[in-house]
Amino acid sequence: MERSVPNYRKIYEDIISRKCPEKYNECAYLLNKNEIMAMDVLKLNEIIFGTSPETEINNRRHKNYDYHSIIRILEYQKEKGLSNIEVSRHFNLSRSTVSRWRKTFSC
Repeated sequence: MERSVPNYRKIYEDIISRKCPEKYNECAYLLNKNEIMAMDVLKLNEIIFGTSPETEINNRRHKNYDYHSIIRILEYQKEKGLSNIEVSRHFNLSRSTVSRWRKTFSC
């Protein structure tokens, strides 16, 4: 059975049109992509709702990355020559998560 993916484009267009239409131009490049990935959803949330330390800590538990986003993060690490700690700080992940992804996807 194939896993269904929410229509993030429609969801975020509705949120922007109802709550903050002035931010549409900032989000347009993400909303116009062919496929919106997990990293794009996180970026849209940051643009629309902003970030604060307490919400960042609370939301960290609920992040879910798809295969393509994980590969992009690992490729970013390889391109920049970063350690697991540096990548985890950049993407607000735990160091053990990055380590586990590297072992699993052997990049």
